Amino acid sequence: MQLLPRRQRADARIALAVARLDGAVTRVTRIAESGSARLRLPKADGPALEAVTINTGGGIAAGDRFAAEIEVGAGAELVVTTAAAEKVYRSDGDTAEIATAVRVAHGGRLDWIPQETILFDEARLRRSLEVELEPGASALLFEATVFGRAAFGEAMRSGAYEERWRIRRGGRLVFADTLRITGSIAERLAKPSVAAGRRALATLLYVAPDAESRIEEARAALEGALCECGASAWNGLLALRFLSPDVETLRRDTARFMLAFRGRPMPRVWHL
Repeated sequence: MQLLPRRQRADARIALAVARLDGAVTRVTRIAESGSARLRLPKADGPALEAVTINTGGGIAAGDRFAAEIEVGAGAELVVTTAAAEKVYRSDGDTAEIATAVRVAHGGRLDWIPQETILFDEARLRRSLEVELEPGASALLFEATVFGRAAFGEAMRSGAYEERWRIRRGGRLVFADTLRITGSIAERLAKPSVAAGRRALATLLYVAPDAESRIEEARAALEGALCECGASAWNGLLALRFLSPDVETLRRDTARFMLAFRGRPMPRVWHL
């Protein structure tokens, strides 16, 4: 019996640690890259350091593994985004994984605002976000997902997608959310109780000492949005959901909200 050659899979990792040095300046204290994952640190206005992640492989295929470890020191400020939308290609069986682990010390702040992830038809992706916040730390966490390539008239008829968030503050779990959709994805998204045919979605979570007090500000910033969207606040959290028929509307509404809510420009790579 002739054995088929084992396929090469990507195993890419980045690690970034920043600290507040020289008064109010945030500096890199550790950076590591492996595989097709790279980090760039463009000049940015404001007190926060900006980091851009790059996948030099041009996308994610079946069985690929991508991991990121982010550490923000006491009083430091960091913004992390991606150079472009991430593409997840059709799988012949294996599931791709993206795992992000974050730690933010007291008084530190992380804005995790990658551009959208686009799932091709029959793609399989498992993505996780694990965040550890010390008391007094802040994080704005954002992820957007698009099912199918609308520009090519493609719907994601089938595949598998899992999104898992676990947020801890002071060692205590304060937010746990898992979305799992498999099989006939287009049929499931078409159901009125699921997405009513919409195929672009996003979650934004703000965890900070002032999170609950900003609920009315957040709702005001959503006025005029074309997405189905809403905001709620509890237990030191502010959570927002966006659901849109297309990525352009989702991108415009989420970027508009973040621009108003964050009070600072979006990273230049967003091309607004």
